[in-house]
Amino acid sequence: MPLDPALRERILSAVADGFADQIAFTQELVRFPSTRGQEHAVQDHVFRALKARGYAMDRFAMDREAIAAHPGGAPVTDEHSDAPIVVGIHRPRTETGRSLILQAHVDVVPAGPAAMWTRPPFEPAVVDGWLHGRGGADMKAGLAANLFCLDALRRIGLQPAATVYVQSVVEEEATGNGALMAHLRGYRAEAALIPEPMEEQLVRANTGVLWFRLSVGGTPAHLREMGAGANAIDAAYRVIGALRDLEAALNREAPQHRHFDDAAHPINLNVGRIEGGDWPSSVPCWCRVDCRIALYPGMKPADMARRIEAVVADFARTDPFLAANPPEVAFNGFWAEGYVLEPGSEAEAVLGRAHAEATGEALRSFMSPCYLDARVYALYDRIPTLCYGPISQGIHAFDERVNLASLQRITGAMALFVAEWCGLEEIAP
Repeated sequence: MPLDPALRERILSAVADGFADQIAFTQELVRFPSTRGQEHAVQDHVFRALKARGYAMDRFAMDREAIAAHPGGAPVTDEHSDAPIVVGIHRPRTETGRSLILQAHVDVVPAGPAAMWTRPPFEPAVVDGWLHGRGGADMKAGLAANLFCLDALRRIGLQPAATVYVQSVVEEEATGNGALMAHLRGYRAEAALIPEPMEEQLVRANTGVLWFRLSVGGTPAHLREMGAGANAIDAAYRVIGALRDLEAALNREAPQHRHFDDAAHPINLNVGRIEGGDWPSSVPCWCRVDCRIALYPGMKPADMARRIEAVVADFARTDPFLAANPPEVAFNGFWAEGYVLEPGSEAEAVLGRAHAEATGEALRSFMSPCYLDARVYALYDRIPTLCYGPISQGIHAFDERVNLASLQRITGAMALFVAEWCGLEEIAP
């Protein structure tokens, strides 16, 4: 049932009253340089913030064997984070509403060369209505919104009348194993809301993602005898050309996939990192290339992996050097399916009403060609999973920033969503 208009206004006013504190808390989170494997301190900070609010707490490590046994588990390599997953649990006095997962991730991608930032990436600053800093948009603003939408209800003496799990995970940027670990831990709810920076829209369809490493060997030689050697870096570029042909073929398949038929280039192959050789005046005898490719919902990572292996092997047989020195392919990160949020769920209807009341606009949806932790709850819990969040710029780039007016609007929408989805009860005196 839609919220009473007077209550709705009280909730939005409570969000506004707490928004300065919400910005400050988001800045605290941004100050932690929580790149992959370095998230322990920020998770401690989140744990303390949740505990101070009176939530029941759980903090747990990755179970590598359980992850490996799950079809959605990505390979756990030496680079994998060992930071804990943190969950704060709200339990009502009387369970009359519908349960909810609110999730965010604290891991951020590397900042890159500091000289390319207008200001230091881990020194958050508010400039012209935007909060700047690495991870501020992706997605520490969302993590803060998870806490502060509940704080707003508490400020007016109310709390959800259903169980709410506030989950802070890691490994979202590399494997998705953090959200999967929360699932494997047994956390279940009737809906999930993940406030990623989605431009005040709802993700309708989302690609899967696969990471892989291409290793190419060569024959070393001094440059005076360059013809006697074989350049592994040059050979790697030739293999990348064959993978680009695969990328083009996959994009030609877009009309066959619902929600992707109008997208110009939904499947992106990214050559994200390359290293090789030992000396500028020696023919390089090794090269490693780290790549990422997307896959359509319904495609299995194992099938895409076999397709990649076949492309590399087939090309190698046509190359005089590689035929005798075949490249190796290893899968070292994301191993994730995509998903589609089918329209018509009650959770989406509730979010649509909340969004309209908080923003004055109808809720729109779109296809996002990137990885989202929402796949865990959509695919394995089979619950309505709403990925929806604020306007941002520069995520995974330089001068990352989140729009503060937008952040207040979506925090208001989240508070209204919680109020209607979970129901409300008075906080016990």
